Amino acid sequence: MCGFAGFIGYANVSSNEASTVAQAMASALAHRGPDDAGVWQDDQLPVVLAHRRLAVVDVSSAGHQPMVSAAGRYVLIFNGEIYNHTELRHQLQPMTAADSWQGHADSETLLAAVEYWGLEKTLPRLVGMFALVLWDRKNHTLSIVRDRLGEKPVYYGWQGKTLLFASELSACKAHPAFEGTINRQALSLYLRYNNVPSPHSIYRGMHKLAAGCVWQVSVDSQGQAVPDSVRQYAYWSLDDMIRRGQENPLNDPLEAETLLEQRLRQAVRQQMLADVPVGAFLSGGIDSSLISALMQDEASVPIQTFTLGFHEAAYNEAEDAQRVANHLGTEHHTLMVTASQARTVIPQLPTLYSEPFADSSQIAVYLLAEMTRQRVTVALSGDGGDELFGGYNRYLRFQRWWPRMQRIPLGLRQSVGRGLAMVPARYWHRLGEWMNRFPGQQHRWLSLADQAEKTAAVWACKDVGDWYQTLVSHWQTPQDVVLGGQESAFPKRHRLHLSGIEQMMRWDSQHYLPDDILTKVDRATMGVGLETRVPMLDHRVVELAWQLPLSMKTSQGQGKQLLRRILQRYVPNSLINRPKTGFAIPLDAWLRGPLRDWGEHLLHENRLQQEGFFHAPTIRQAWQEHQLGSRNRQHLLWNVLMFQAWLDAQ
Repeated sequence: MCGFAGFIGYANVSSNEASTVAQAMASALAHRGPDDAGVWQDDQLPVVLAHRRLAVVDVSSAGHQPMVSAAGRYVLIFNGEIYNHTELRHQLQPMTAADSWQGHADSETLLAAVEYWGLEKTLPRLVGMFALVLWDRKNHTLSIVRDRLGEKPVYYGWQGKTLLFASELSACKAHPAFEGTINRQALSLYLRYNNVPSPHSIYRGMHKLAAGCVWQVSVDSQGQAVPDSVRQYAYWSLDDMIRRGQENPLNDPLEAETLLEQRLRQAVRQQMLADVPVGAFLSGGIDSSLISALMQDEASVPIQTFTLGFHEAAYNEAEDAQRVANHLGTEHHTLMVTASQARTVIPQLPTLYSEPFADSSQIAVYLLAEMTRQRVTVALSGDGGDELFGGYNRYLRFQRWWPRMQRIPLGLRQSVGRGLAMVPARYWHRLGEWMNRFPGQQHRWLSLADQAEKTAAVWACKDVGDWYQTLVSHWQTPQDVVLGGQESAFPKRHRLHLSGIEQMMRWDSQHYLPDDILTKVDRATMGVGLETRVPMLDHRVVELAWQLPLSMKTSQGQGKQLLRRILQRYVPNSLINRPKTGFAIPLDAWLRGPLRDWGEHLLHENRLQQEGFFHAPTIRQAWQEHQLGSRNRQHLLWNVLMFQAWLDAQ
C-alpha cells in the first residue's frame, strides 16, 4: 500500500529540477508510504515518476519503487495489493530465468506479467485492489489503471502543457504547473452527493479515473500528447458482469450459500497474507462480523479486532461488537470516543482528503484507523456488503412503498408533494413538539419538518431514478446554491432488465461505493499509514452476487439474507439481529453547541460574499434554522463547512 505521483513535460521545470519537484510531490504523500521513497527520471523523454512505500509484502529493498522491469522496457509505480501474485508468479516461472526474481513483492510479479503477457492480457488475471502508472519506454506510452471496484484512487490531468498524475491531489499541487482553478460544476455535484464523484475533481482540468478503466497517452520527444493517441477503455465493466449474471443465474439457495461462503473464504484467506500484522474492523454488524468470523476460522491464534464506541447510547456499537468478539474468541480492542476527542479530528480533515469530502462518519473512521494502526499494519473491512446484498434502508423503503405509490396517478402524487412542500416548517415543528408529548414518542418527531420535506420530494418522483436521486441528495438543487454552478444529468438510462432495488444497488456500486465509502476508508486509513483490504469486493464475490436472485438478498423486510445465513454458522442470530447503525456521530447537536463558533466563522455572510462560491442568503438561512432548532440541517451544513474548511487549508 503506497502513494505515487509523477509528471510528463518540462514546460514548468527544467530537467535538472525535475527530480527535486518529483520528490516534493512524493513528500505530500508521505502518510501513504512512510517506509521508503524513490524517484525515476527518463534519460531521453521528460517523464518523471515518484513513489512512497508502505511495506506490506516483501518489506525488503526488493520491493522498492519506481520499479523497472527485468528487460528494462517498463517502469511501474503502484499502489495496492495483488492478492494472487504468488499464483501468477508460478505461471510466469517457465518464462523467466531461475535467478531473475529479486524478491517476492507483488509489484515485481506485476511487472513481469506485463512484460510477458502485455498490459491488456495481464489486467483480467489480477485479483486485487490497485492503482498504477506504467511507462512503456519502447512505445513512449503512459498507462494509468484503476482496479475494478475503485478501491484505490488515482488523479490525472493536463495543467497547461504538463501532464500530472498522483494518488491524491495534494501531490499534484506540489508541481509548479498546477493551476488550482475551482471546478464549479464539481462543486455543485459535491453539494448534492457530499463527495466529488468520478470522473470529476474539485479542480478544473484534473480528473479521477473511473473504476475498472485504463487511460493511455503516447507522447512525443517534448512530452506532448501525440494527436489521436489518448484513449480510455474499460477492462472490466459492472454492467457487463451484471448481464452475464442474468444469463447464468444461480437459483438454488443451498448451492448459492455454499458457493458464496467458499468465495468469501478464498478472498479472506488471500487478503490475510502479509509480512506485517493483520487485523479486522468489527462493528458487530453482519458484514464485519462475517469477515472476522472467517478470518478467525482461518487463523491458528486469536486475530485482533477493533471497534469504536461512543458514550452516547444512540451511536454506540461497542457492546454489540464485544459480544461478537467474545463468541469468536478474538483479541478485541475498543476505543470509547468522547465528543471532544472526535472534534479534534475536524481540523485534519481538509488536508487528509485533499479535496472536499463531507461524509461525517469520516471522523469516526479516522479515529478507528488511528487506534488500529497502533497494533497492526493491515485491517480487513466488511465494506461492500450493503451494495451487493441489499443492506441499505433505502432499498427496503423502496420495496415497501414504491408499489403502493405507483397505484396513485403521477399528477395526483405530484400535487400531494407540492401541497406538503407548501406547509410552512413552523407548523411541522409545532406538530412534532405536540406528538413528542405522548408516552414513548420523545424525540421521535423532532425532525418532522425535515421528514415532510423529504416526503414531499419522494411523492413527486416519476421513476426509480428520481427516487434514488432524491434519497441520496443532500442539497436537492445545488446549482441554485453554487454561484455559476451547473450539474451533469443523473445517468438513469440503462439497457439492463433490473428491478428497482437492483437498479439502486447498481448505482450505489458504481458511484456511492467508490466515491464515498471507499474514498472515506482509503484517506482515513492511509492518513495513519494503515492498509485496509475489502474481501467483499473481490471481483469473484461481486460476480457471484449478481448471479443471485433478489429474493436471496432482501425478503421479509430484511436485507443481506444470504450473508445472514452464512454468518449463523459462526455467530448466533441473537448477537447480530439488530438495526443497522453505522458510524454516525451526533453532528446535529455539535453544530448547535461546541462547533457553533467554528461554523459561524466559516459561514459568516461577509466571508461567503467575498469568496463568491455560494449564494450567501441560502446558506445563512440553513444555518439559522439549524441554530433555532426548527430544522435539522446538519448534512446540508456539513457539506458547506467541509468545503469552507478545505478552502482555508489551500
